[in-house]
Amino acid sequence: MPVPDVSVVVIVYNDAGRLPTAVQSVLGQTYQSVEVLIVDDCSKDRSFQVAKELEAAHPGRVRAFQLPENSGGCGAPRNYGISEALGAYVMFLDSDDVLEKNACRNMIAAAERTDADLVSGMCVRVYVDSRHAKTVEWYPWLYSRSRTIESITELPDLLVFDTLSTNKCYRRSFVLEHNLQFPVGIHYEDLLFSAQAYVAAGRIALIPNHVYFWNISEKASTKSISNRRHEIANFEHRVEIHRRVDELLQANGYEDLKFHKDVKFLKHDLVLHLRDLPLVDHEYRREFRDLADAYLAAVAPDAYDEVQPFQAICAYLLRRNDWANLLPAAQALASPGKLTSSLVERDGRVYWCAEHLDDPEGARILDVTGLGYHTRPLTSFSLGNRLTSYLDNGVGKVRLSGSVVNPLGRVTADAKLAGTLELRARRTSLQSFRFPLTSLAHDGDALKWTAEADIAGTLRPLGVIDAVWDVWVNLEVDGETLRTRVAVGSIDVDSAHALQVRPRLSRLVADRIKPSASKKGNLSYVLAAESRLSARTQNLIQHALQSKAADLTKTSLRKVRKAKKDLHSGRTKIRVYHEVFSKLPVKKGLVVFESHLGKQYSDSPKAIYEEMRRQGVQFKAVWSYAGNQPTGFPDDVTLVKRWSYPYLRALAQAEFWIDNQGFPLKLTKRDETTYIQTWHGSALKRMGFHEPRLKLRSRAGQDDFQRTLDRFDHFLIRSEHDAETLAKGFRLRPEVLTRTGYPRNDKLVAARKREAETGSRERGALAAELGIDEAKTVLLYAPTFRANAQGTVKRFEPPFDVEDFAWRFGDRYTLLIRSHYLNQVVLPPSVQGRVLDVTGLHDITPLLALADGLITDYSSVMFDYSLLDRPMIFFAYDYEEYANETRGTYFDLREKAPGPVVTTESELFAAIDELKATDTEYAEARRRFVAGFGEYDQGDAAQQIVAKFFTSGSGK
Repeated sequence: MPVPDVSVVVIVYNDAGRLPTAVQSVLGQTYQSVEVLIVDDCSKDRSFQVAKELEAAHPGRVRAFQLPENSGGCGAPRNYGISEALGAYVMFLDSDDVLEKNACRNMIAAAERTDADLVSGMCVRVYVDSRHAKTVEWYPWLYSRSRTIESITELPDLLVFDTLSTNKCYRRSFVLEHNLQFPVGIHYEDLLFSAQAYVAAGRIALIPNHVYFWNISEKASTKSISNRRHEIANFEHRVEIHRRVDELLQANGYEDLKFHKDVKFLKHDLVLHLRDLPLVDHEYRREFRDLADAYLAAVAPDAYDEVQPFQAICAYLLRRNDWANLLPAAQALASPGKLTSSLVERDGRVYWCAEHLDDPEGARILDVTGLGYHTRPLTSFSLGNRLTSYLDNGVGKVRLSGSVVNPLGRVTADAKLAGTLELRARRTSLQSFRFPLTSLAHDGDALKWTAEADIAGTLRPLGVIDAVWDVWVNLEVDGETLRTRVAVGSIDVDSAHALQVRPRLSRLVADRIKPSASKKGNLSYVLAAESRLSARTQNLIQHALQSKAADLTKTSLRKVRKAKKDLHSGRTKIRVYHEVFSKLPVKKGLVVFESHLGKQYSDSPKAIYEEMRRQGVQFKAVWSYAGNQPTGFPDDVTLVKRWSYPYLRALAQAEFWIDNQGFPLKLTKRDETTYIQTWHGSALKRMGFHEPRLKLRSRAGQDDFQRTLDRFDHFLIRSEHDAETLAKGFRLRPEVLTRTGYPRNDKLVAARKREAETGSRERGALAAELGIDEAKTVLLYAPTFRANAQGTVKRFEPPFDVEDFAWRFGDRYTLLIRSHYLNQVVLPPSVQGRVLDVTGLHDITPLLALADGLITDYSSVMFDYSLLDRPMIFFAYDYEEYANETRGTYFDLREKAPGPVVTTESELFAAIDELKATDTEYAEARRRFVAGFGEYDQGDAAQQIVAKFFTSGSGK
């Protein structure tokens, strides 16, 4: 019998039903020189018999073994498989999972090509309980491309995040040489085995291929080891494995890797158990704290700075044994956006609690100023609401009391308060019933409430599809609604009476409703049938629910929901746009305006709209908006929500499209419609087809992008620089370019001319609105868009100390911070009045006119502000990364910047100190800058557009 190239060790325990599928995924590999070693961990079902049957059916390819006694884990059967393996390579497979059909071929090819000891591919989690078998790739950024590393220190994230043993192929001689063994008698054995393999490997290859399908069954009656977190032994084993991995890393001199693993422990391993703390008993909490404290003592203090605020807060409070503040923090951790503490303010900073602030580490970790609880609207997060009492009369009436946190006393004593208790069916919110609160009042740093509800007399469930009802308290505070879920807290609702209800369908289905705690510890009611029903009756009910009639009902409901979902899907809307709305006649005078994808009423579309109004042009204005609450738009326009059917119809029938970024890419513009693209700034960074990422797109992807650009009938530019950069980057036809300048800049040009003529500067109404002292110089900090490594939007943190700025310059300057509209910034209370966040102001033009000086980095706002001939400072602290590692730039900012380019905070503050000198020193540079980048901005762009298209006849 030929020796196989690969031995796949398939371990099984009490899984006879799924074992053949796992084995077949190996036998069906496109790489045929593979053997299967089935190792049964002394199962109590037919698993070993099935294994022997597979061995008999595939002689020479399948071998079956059984351990003499159950080991209780995965380690012992895998170790046995290693000892029996014949192949040059070894892989591992669990009986409830499968290999991708090309897994062996791809991994062996990589091993032979790179001479790697270990090859790792992408694992895919398959949620088999979900309707469409939802899949999630396991840490895909690690496998974005093929790569080979000589040491795990080159890619610490591999050891930190991909701790699986099953998505890997190991050279068997390497395994034997280093005596790699799974630990026995302890769970989470993969963590230690993979760490040992990573550390020992002389070369590791990664491939961007799917190799392993990890089947997740969330509804399984027997939970997997990792999902049995209510068992304290689970956490005990996790901590012990991490301790052994730490010893391994330290023994090999990999202290830096240990730091990365410490961060992951705080971010992931500990968090898995912290979320459950509000739901477990005191004995579990005591044991958990003792285990965690012993391990956390060895975690690097700096690791706390690398995790999310609540991950660090919970770990710190756990070490301090402060359960009063830890449990609310654990609830906030489990429910993002939920605020469960009343908070405290000290010396201009906001903290999670008043305790531990005398400890420098505690003050640093408990500081939640950056989360913006003191500035964000109360409606933007859910206030913690804890049940304080629960009484029922045993029939159908309940009396509930609770306490809602009042962070920093933001609900003031004179606020107008009202509220309701709401029971809402969880399933698609089919029904809801409300009861007025009988009392609502301030109670120290909280709001206490009471409600009485006649559930038996009011609640009318259907009884089949609305089995769970969630409890909410809706607070009305000065006309604003705050919705809060009611947490059970320390109240034992499970022992409360079941209440009789009158279902709309048969009482046999459900005639009682019983209070219960949800998985997150919130109060819910669950429908149930009366227990006195006979077994025969209950069987009849179950049979009825599984009958064809019931299936038909459920199918009909699913079809209705699917039809509703399909009606609002992007695919359906695009089809309706092209097949229905685009067949309607174009309406003369209908103009659709949009700024920054509907997020604002601003920029050049706003300037054109206002000039049309000023000149009395007869037209029908439609503005798009994004989100649920449009703000800042004029009263005399029709507002349509972006991507809604009214929006699509307006676009299909519009005579003109005017926007500064791009209408939905898949909507074809009609020939009768004129598209005026104003764009939103000249280019420093490379754009369009000049961007590296666009060059990497497929030919079809590039063609799709080009078709969206070809919709532009007119593209406004403000200089020949735009013609050479933006226009060529977008591959625009020469006749599309419209050399008018930007309408949004007309006011800036006018302000500069007025200042030159009068010799004085008018700050206007905005300064008074913002409360700016007339004696202070106004600086505007307006950086470009910032994202994280994955390209997602993030909270923007100024790259300099705003508190230090306020202390140094607060008596002379007011600093306005205006982050990119896709970012958000949160300022500490201590800088109030000296540093202002003006990101919420839609239109930046009035801010530019107000500012005496500008601080920016690479934002195109530099080109606009230069029209004012005022000083600018360029804080380019990451210029090399921005210019060379992201998209590249059209010119070197350091050579052409009309102001000092600084890279450190100290240089920035020095430049601010010398702002007046800078004004004079860079005067000539500003003139050159305007001549090179704003030659067509003459202050009449909006007038030119209106004259060309709306008062002298329209045309292409």
